[in-house]
Amino acid sequence: MTQTRAAVRATGLVKRYGSGDSRVVALAGVDVEFRRGEFTAIMGPSGSGKSTLMHCVAGLDQADEGTVWIGDTELTGLRDTALTHLRRDRVGFVFQAFNLLPTLTALENITLPFDLAGRRHDQDTVRKVIAALNLQSRLHHRPSQLSGGQQQRVACARALVTRPEVVFADEPTGALDSSASAELLGFLRRSVDALGRTVVMVTHEPTAAAYADRVLFLKDGHLVGELRAPDAGSVLERMKSFEKAAA
Repeated sequence: MTQTRAAVRATGLVKRYGSGDSRVVALAGVDVEFRRGEFTAIMGPSGSGKSTLMHCVAGLDQADEGTVWIGDTELTGLRDTALTHLRRDRVGFVFQAFNLLPTLTALENITLPFDLAGRRHDQDTVRKVIAALNLQSRLHHRPSQLSGGQQQRVACARALVTRPEVVFADEPTGALDSSASAELLGFLRRSVDALGRTVVMVTHEPTAAAYADRVLFLKDGHLVGELRAPDAGSVLERMKSFEKAAA
């Protein structure tokens, strides 16, 4: 796999927390690559290191060892200002907590990345994303006036309007009901198929992972398996196999 085909790649990632007897190795030398225009889900038991892996490759946390690239830019050693600009301009984030500003309307939350960067937003892109997420009638509502599903769609729109190289989604359906979850996951799927986006999603739900092109499995800080063209049943069986091996 050539470097230009990878939206994100990392080699030898090690992340430790604590010290002495209480030290925990969250990542134990992980090599991983996320291809452009592909939807990847990351799964594993609680404490497997899946969220830590996402935070390290997204530039939200720094690994103790190893290197990370987004496109051809190496994150390792970037100064805080450069890293902040990279995350703002080239990466989109969707979290379980919607992280919307309560005093702003839905539209103002969606276009916030442009305001922070001090540049005008691409009206055509903003309009298309809003239409795709069916938010036209909610643009002038504040977060407190929106349902959980609507708030998450606003957060998703905010992540996509800058046309990022990669979107990282950390348990994006964790606070949603099944209908809102399916709606959000369907949009993430379409953003890959129709818009060529790259999506990396941490989830514990086999039904959510089934929307991805492939699923990576972590256990005890190690990558222990990969499943391509997944369905909910095959993902569940793979997760059960890890539980049996640990028993």
